[in-house]
Amino acid sequence: MDNTGYLKEIEALKQKLQQANLPSDLNEKALQQIDRINLSLKYGDGFSQIDIISKYIEWLVSLPWDKKTEDILDIAKAKTILDKNHYGLEKIKKRIIEYISVLIVQKQRLNTEVFHAPILFFVGLVGTGKTTLAQSIAESLGRKFIRIPFGGLSSSLDLRGLSKTNPQAEPGAIIKAIRRAGVKNPVILLDELDRITPNSRAEIMGVLIELLDPEQNANFVDYFIDYPFDLSQVLFIATANNTNDISTAVMDRLEVIQMPSYTDEEKITIAKNYILPHLLKESGLTTENVKIDDNVWLKITRPLGFDAGIRTLERTVETIVRKIAYKIISGQGMSFYVNENNIGEFIN
Repeated sequence: MDNTGYLKEIEALKQKLQQANLPSDLNEKALQQIDRINLSLKYGDGFSQIDIISKYIEWLVSLPWDKKTEDILDIAKAKTILDKNHYGLEKIKKRIIEYISVLIVQKQRLNTEVFHAPILFFVGLVGTGKTTLAQSIAESLGRKFIRIPFGGLSSSLDLRGLSKTNPQAEPGAIIKAIRRAGVKNPVILLDELDRITPNSRAEIMGVLIELLDPEQNANFVDYFIDYPFDLSQVLFIATANNTNDISTAVMDRLEVIQMPSYTDEEKITIAKNYILPHLLKESGLTTENVKIDDNVWLKITRPLGFDAGIRTLERTVETIVRKIAYKIISGQGMSFYVNENNIGEFIN
């Protein structure tokens, strides 16, 4: 690119800033950086900085500095959504309804967008419904839902980002989540806090303390953005399989909700009334195409022995639906009845 091309790119960056609704001091800061590069270009320098500042401006203008969704403040709707998405779990659903009730009261009586309450922390084995409960809370409030997996995080920089002076730098997982949501008040699920790598656990816990504290998270600084972003309207929810490796300071900010294991009877009900109808709808099949004998549900529930959650169950039912879809497409019939005599054909 010749000098004229670079100057055109500089002007394009300025136009993007003019069209964006950034905080005034951040806008001024960004313009100053552009002007410094512009001046360097006039003296035959600064070419290496164009890509860096361009990437930085793109991130600034793509963040929802003042955009948010309006909360749905309807307890009856929240209860309907929880019942629709989750079988049983009555005590947990009651606790969630109480939690949402407090949020509604705070918004209506205190006229605040900042929710002052411990962060819900769902703890339980894989497949017990932790993530889907968080999704249901977001759906109940009409908020965007974003999941940040903590498994394998190797540094606090994974959350905070790298300084833009590094050519390979980019924001951390928190700011990336905000951009994906497109609003400043999503529900963000901090998933599997117990799976952080041991070497980085202490420093990541330090970032979590800041994230979960309304007094601090209103001015969260990502090292790439290098400017405070207000996270105080984000509704954080956390999950873990256990709490053994989570620091006391973080636990003090969390309200533990222990997820129970499902009995075989509960899993059969979930499979019949939730999993199978959902998979049929997704695949375009109907109950005319797929029929399952009541006597084989226990085998479907326990293909490999006892499992406290329903993830294996979901995969098994999905396998049955997929194999029936193949049989229909390959001209082997239009309606299939899964029973004790042929169950192996559909789950193996």
